[in-house]
Amino acid sequence: MKPALMKRLAGLAFGVAALLAWAPAALAQPAPAPAAAPAAEYRIGPGDVLRVVVYQNPDLQLETRVTDAGLVSYPLLGSLRVSGLTINDLERLIADGLRNGNFVRQPQVTVALLQVRAHQVSVLGQVNRPGRYPLETANMRLTEVLATAGGVAPSGSDLVVLSGQREGKPFRAEIDLPTLFAAAGGEKDLPVLNGDTVWVDRQPIVYIYGEVQRPGPMRLEREMTLLQALATGGGLTLRGTEKGVRVHRKSADGSVTVLTPGMTDKLREGDVVFVRESLF
Repeated sequence: MKPALMKRLAGLAFGVAALLAWAPAALAQPAPAPAAAPAAEYRIGPGDVLRVVVYQNPDLQLETRVTDAGLVSYPLLGSLRVSGLTINDLERLIADGLRNGNFVRQPQVTVALLQVRAHQVSVLGQVNRPGRYPLETANMRLTEVLATAGGVAPSGSDLVVLSGQREGKPFRAEIDLPTLFAAAGGEKDLPVLNGDTVWVDRQPIVYIYGEVQRPGPMRLEREMTLLQALATGGGLTLRGTEKGVRVHRKSADGSVTVLTPGMTDKLREGDVVFVRESLF
């Protein structure tokens, strides 16, 4: 066999081997992640304030508030029903009206949403900035609303109540905030609708007094034990004794029971921990 032919066959064999080695690795590459679904657009409603600008037509510029009937009055076009439309829908509606009425040959219309009044949610309780906030996008989630209100205050509970109406029926849901950030917790991040109320209650507290370094009320953390509460209070003073620890607990009927708990026993909301002075 000629040397040149042998070289060509050797090169071909090397290329086939390289292709076979590359193919499994190429097939093993993960498929690209699907693109995230675009967020739904905001829909105009009664009370919203809009600004309409038509390029090179200053006489057609308008700032107006959507009426309770969902209408706006626009020059040359009269009353337009805009409630339920997106910003893009309204821009096309005005542009088509100006073009079809032979008022402007090629209208370039821009609509800006100046104030959101139609879709609002009330955020109350232990948040940093309680009040009414606009739902500036459709499908706005609970965590986004809380972030708009400045987040939960240090005195706020982990449990948030979302109430309103769904399909004409009263709706109420209790959401444990830490679970929203766990694996697959996004499904619990509920959408907030117009007229909803978000309530953040005060974090449960317990009271500790007597022979501790920092007596007073303290935040009751989840699954908090007596030992953890004493540590949060700075520990016992030199005169305090673990044998003298008592917990005063109120029952459902209002009566108070005095308990002698172990250090690993869990506390309840409203418990009063008293540390006695050592006799020796």
